[in-house]
Amino acid sequence: MQQTAIPKKVKYDSEYGSTDLLNPGHVGCPGCGAVLAMKFALHALGPDTMLVIPACCWAVIAGPHPQTSLNIPVLHTAFETAGAAASGLRAALDMKGDTKTTVVAWAGDGGTFDIGFQALSGAAERNEDFIYVCYDNEAYMNTGNQRSSSTPYRTRTTTTPGSGKVQRKKNIVEALAAHRIPYAATASISHPEDLIRKFKKAKDMKGGTRFIHIFATCPTGWRCPSEMSVEVARLAVKTNFFPLYEVEKGVKYIINAEGELPVEEYLMTQGRFKHLGDTEIQRVQAMVDDDFAFLKKKTLL
Repeated sequence: MQQTAIPKKVKYDSEYGSTDLLNPGHVGCPGCGAVLAMKFALHALGPDTMLVIPACCWAVIAGPHPQTSLNIPVLHTAFETAGAAASGLRAALDMKGDTKTTVVAWAGDGGTFDIGFQALSGAAERNEDFIYVCYDNEAYMNTGNQRSSSTPYRTRTTTTPGSGKVQRKKNIVEALAAHRIPYAATASISHPEDLIRKFKKAKDMKGGTRFIHIFATCPTGWRCPSEMSVEVARLAVKTNFFPLYEVEKGVKYIINAEGELPVEEYLMTQGRFKHLGDTEIQRVQAMVDDDFAFLKKKTLL
């Protein structure tokens, strides 16, 4: 279903992008990182963009039909179908001779890591021409903070109470890089310049599947102050809990930022990790160190 945007004149600057493709009046929670992610992404993508949004927080944030806070066309689709729907939309535009419009699938971690992975993997294997974005708040937040395969080790959610989730977080960028798609990258709401640059890079590639994984704080589910949303995301980068990097054609790795802070400084900003003792924190630190060391080795290949 395509929604009708609230009438508003869109101003677009070719160098810095649009500043009003996302209107005030959305229904995101205070401090919602997913809203900031959308704002920065549209800043780079501009008005010649069509969004495919499956069931997720953003299916609600945009606002109820027939109104929307977005000044671009939106196709709402089923939870598991973002990759397939974006593929079909791209094919329809190509049949009309429209090669100018950028198709963007915009999904949460549940619709990317879990329920939507089959459609995403299929589209990536076919190397469909669109940008797939996962704004990652590390659980099924729209339905009450249930764990997903994106939920980090020892995170408390409503379905992992007590000592928290016992499995590690799935590395979704590695999964997509294994498809040898043209471009895969991580980004964070705490580093808008880096995020915008990556979206412009993905847009300008024009051809093949491009994947961007955005770290998007959820103060409600993570139990942290809404005014700390950006700082929490910044600490995730500064501790290497969420490293910023790019992968070109599945083999060329580029690290964009390297943190030096202990991971405890990030973990203790959020209620979902408050139950962790020193032993568990050191275990998380060891995992973070191992993962980042492995990532650095890949840049040398």
